[in-house]
Amino acid sequence: MISRYAELSREQLAILVPELLLCGHLIDRSGMAHTIAAFGRDGMAEVAIEEWQVASPVYTRRMQQAMNFRGDSVETIFKGLQLDIGAPPQFLDFRFRVDDHDHGEFWLDHCGALADVEPLGDKYVTAMCHTIEDPTFDATALATNPYAQVRPIHRPPRVPADRRPVCAWKVTIDPAHVPPAVPRNADTVADSAAARVELEPVDPADDGHHDYSGPLLSDLRFADFSKSALVRLADEVCLQQHLLVLGFLIAIRERVDEQTARDIGRKQFAGVAGVTAERLRRALDLGDDLAALAQILMLHPAWNPAPYMAIEVVRKADSLILRLDRQGGAFVDGVWPTLIDADHPDAIDAIARAVNPHFRSRVRAEDPDYIEFVIDAADDPFPELAEVALTRISTGAEFSFTDRGIPLPLTVVR
Repeated sequence: MISRYAELSREQLAILVPELLLCGHLIDRSGMAHTIAAFGRDGMAEVAIEEWQVASPVYTRRMQQAMNFRGDSVETIFKGLQLDIGAPPQFLDFRFRVDDHDHGEFWLDHCGALADVEPLGDKYVTAMCHTIEDPTFDATALATNPYAQVRPIHRPPRVPADRRPVCAWKVTIDPAHVPPAVPRNADTVADSAAARVELEPVDPADDGHHDYSGPLLSDLRFADFSKSALVRLADEVCLQQHLLVLGFLIAIRERVDEQTARDIGRKQFAGVAGVTAERLRRALDLGDDLAALAQILMLHPAWNPAPYMAIEVVRKADSLILRLDRQGGAFVDGVWPTLIDADHPDAIDAIARAVNPHFRSRVRAEDPDYIEFVIDAADDPFPELAEVALTRISTGAEFSFTDRGIPLPLTVVR
């Protein structure tokens, strides 16, 4: 099945891919507010650990294969971080040093996640930078090498308060290390439909870089990749989002009844769906009409990649018809699209109103195989959904990427 991102130009895709990485990171900015309300700060940390532990090894290995940088070295670990929704470029400004195959360091010159959490106080900073990061950094690293360990050199709470870099970490691979235990539910995510989706291979004949098999770069300049590679990157990043949501929903369902779990999942979905649609519209310089909404609906990560989630958007004279098929991988896994029904259209409305606050959705038809919405404009604008406003508190909602120029290869220190 042809990717929906193939309709974009190479230049548009180079803008889109980092946007998708950042929007994937905002999933937690949306969801964790509701887990704090349900389970408290400690419960939120437990959910975050569990979701990232089961999701990141799966999508890290997928990205290594897709971009042809497989291996078992520190350098391979660092390449994976550059293409991970847990570390969107510039918003989490990772810098790297590779000493040899088994040793290296990274540090963050800027951390948008820290900027979001520091105003909440040291207890929340410690929950993120200690309780959550210790096991989840290791989980990401072990996807490359089971004997890899990530340990802090220094980290927040910052002393002094404006310390730079905000944190620093060393990565060591040593056969004497005991690999961490496989977390429960890891097999569920590894065997999911999202984990097994087959996407179109990158065309090596396209102009530009078709993989990341060369040296580790200080930054990834997405404009240097070929169109085919960028299409694959966009689809892989969307799968990262679904895998993370799958881990999130599994963790939530272990703690509450199904109806409560679905309610939390819907709030997470609506919040990040609206902010994502807004960022995509701005990044691609789209208007506020139905044509712009049709494009946003087709490109939104909630409904991508195409082999995982089937949708259809039909333009009418003064409305759109959105059809979501209740079949395929997303419905096997039970992720975001399964939370949409006639009584719960908030995520659809959040996407539509990110394009134009006058847009509204109504169910046109529904049966076990599909649901159709008609989207048109009301006379008066609608207020922003509370879930979107809550997600917008993150500095990531308004973050701007910059072109840093040609990235430099990072020479291994011997």
